[in-house]
Amino acid sequence: MGAGAVAVLAAFVVFGGLLAVLAGGYGLRQARRVRRTGVRVEALVKRSPDSTSDESALPRPLLQFVTDDDRVVEVVCPVTPTRQHPLNDGDHVLVLYDPTDPRTVVVHDLGRLGLERAFIGGGTVVVLLSLALLAVVAMSR
Repeated sequence: MGAGAVAVLAAFVVFGGLLAVLAGGYGLRQARRVRRTGVRVEALVKRSPDSTSDESALPRPLLQFVTDDDRVVEVVCPVTPTRQHPLNDGDHVLVLYDPTDPRTVVVHDLGRLGLERAFIGGGTVVVLLSLALLAVVAMSR
């Protein structure tokens, strides 16, 4: 493969890494915004209608709550249940929702932002490795 082809491939990979960083940053920003400006309500945990009897899969349950303007909203829980926090059918959890878009919710004390941080970290690593590859290709010319 020629140096030009490697440079083009590295440029595309840099673009993909930057998209991953932007997606992770957007997710973190949205979660922080909802935590800061969101409305706090109690939500009912409901079993997802497409959940199977296989408990090892731990499907994401639904959260049902009433907004300040008396609308009933039902959204898929943004966090997966764990052994420490199983989110069983009929449980109540505290959520914060965006008043302008009640479908955007953050579960209080369960908001794991690992996926967003993984996107940022992985995208940064990809960008740095691609830039290093571009530097090596440029120095070899």
